[in-house]
This record gives sequence, C-alpha cells and structure tokens, in this order.
Amino acid sequence: MSDCNMRLGTRGSKLATTQSGGIAEQLRALGCRVEMVIIKTTGDRFPERPVDQFSGKGVFVAEIEQALLRHDIDLAVHSLKDLPGEMTPGLVLAATPVREDPRDALIGRTAPTLAALPSGARVGTSSLRRRAQILALRADLEMLEMRGNVDTRLRKLDEGQYDAICLAAAGLRRLGLAERITQYFDIKDVLPAAGQGSLALQTREEDAATRVAVAPLHDDATGLAVRAERAVLAALGGGCQLPLGVFATVSDGRIAIRAMLSSLDGATLIRAEGEGASPEDTGMQIARELWERGKHLFPGHQVPLMQ
Repeated sequence: MSDCNMRLGTRGSKLATTQSGGIAEQLRALGCRVEMVIIKTTGDRFPERPVDQFSGKGVFVAEIEQALLRHDIDLAVHSLKDLPGEMTPGLVLAATPVREDPRDALIGRTAPTLAALPSGARVGTSSLRRRAQILALRADLEMLEMRGNVDTRLRKLDEGQYDAICLAAAGLRRLGLAERITQYFDIKDVLPAAGQGSLALQTREEDAATRVAVAPLHDDATGLAVRAERAVLAALGGGCQLPLGVFATVSDGRIAIRAMLSSLDGATLIRAEGEGASPEDTGMQIARELWERGKHLFPGHQVPLMQ
C-alpha cells in the first residue's frame, strides 16, 4: 500500500487527537502516509453552550464532513455517538474499529457511587439522556449543566463545582484517566448513546481507495451493533436534542437491542427491547415501539420515517 496518501480530519481536542492519532498509527503500520488536519467545529467554537441548545444536528461533525465533501481531507475520524442518525449524502461510514467500553461512568468527589451521594448532591452532565436516567435512579439529586472538554470537566469537579460528574467511560480510558472513574453504570440502568465507545471512520462514497485502505481496521461485531443502534436513532430523527439511549449486542448472528426514550424533563422513561437478524429492521421495530408509546412527550418533533 505504498501509494496510500491520506489527509485525516479530526477535531482538535485532546480526546479527538488521541483517538485520531491511534487510527493514524494503525494506517501507517499498514503502509499509508497520513497527515493529520485539525478542524474546529460549531460545538468547539461555543464550548459553554449546552449541546441540546444548538440548532440542527452534527454540531461536532458538520465542518469535518464539509471538508470531506470539498476534498480538503480524505478521511474523518469521529466519536460515533457524535454522528447524526442519517448519513450526509455523498459520505459513508467506511469502518468501525473494535469498540471501547460503551458504558457511562461516574467520577465522584464527595462519594464514590450514585447510591452513596447525599440527597441534593450536585451532579454535572451535558447530556439529557444521562440526566433523565440518573434522575430515574435518584430523583433527589440536583442535575447541573456541564460543558467543556474532559480536562475542563475534571477541573470543575476538583474545584468543587460538582459533587460528581458523569462522562463516557471510553473517553476517560482512551486518555489514560480510567483511575478517575469511581463507578461504572450498568447498561441496564443507564443506556449509552447510539455508538458510544465506537469510532467512526468516514469518507466520500466514491473514494474507493480510502475505503480499501481503512477496511483492515473494521470490526464486524462492532459494525453490526452500531448499525442497529444508529437505525433506532435515524428512525426517531434523533440527535443531541432527543433523550435517547440505545445499546445493541450481537450473538450467533442475532442482534439484541435495548433502548430508552425519556421526556425532556426526565420525569418519564419509556423502555423497549427486542432482537432480530437484521440490524436495520430490528432497530426500526424498536424505534416504532418507543415512538408509539412516547410520541405524546414530543408534540413538535417530526419523525418522517414513522409517517
């Protein structure tokens, strides 16, 4: 693969460059020459604005996708959970490497676990999905908005602005910060975002050379699971504005999905689960069940695939 030259686009945060750097090293080991290109996204330009208050979808990926479409870069590496459910026309998900830990994690300052936190304890999260599920477990806690990169969030915790914060375990582990984790949430209690813990290697649909180059990095089981999770997300028109948790596992060719949809205030949680042979069909089945039972919670939300 000596003729493989690639410009790899990524966000500039420490986590993003760590993740993308790992992919670049794997591609170099396969014989590719890889240049890293840092791209600032809308979400990066407004680091203190709550994610659910941005208009549109893909606040951490849109500018990178535009760079792909302009041929400024050849490959994008995203945290897969940042990708909207529907792929941008002209782009494809070329590979999904082996998934890191998909769970959410608690970093406790005044107590190590959710159960041990005192009533009224302040818990920081930027996610409506996490907020709703944590309140379902402990309605007596005070959930506070929190933005910023991982280092910023840990600093705010250490300064005493929060008693605990909730982050994706995968990001902490990739940054070598797993020792900060005081509790891993069980999947059945706190469902992750679609694709959480997975990386998305995205390129142009017509770029066969890049697709061939990254194919050795693809993991089949991860690919099937995230296809199922993204099918639920796409069917519900979901993004950061919809409190949706979903997790799929693959065993003996069958895909099992657990999903959760909550009201924006976290007061109502609807859960569904099922299994099937097709990730897309099973995902749509779960999405339909969630929407039939939960559409009254989102009177203004449009779900084209459910019409």
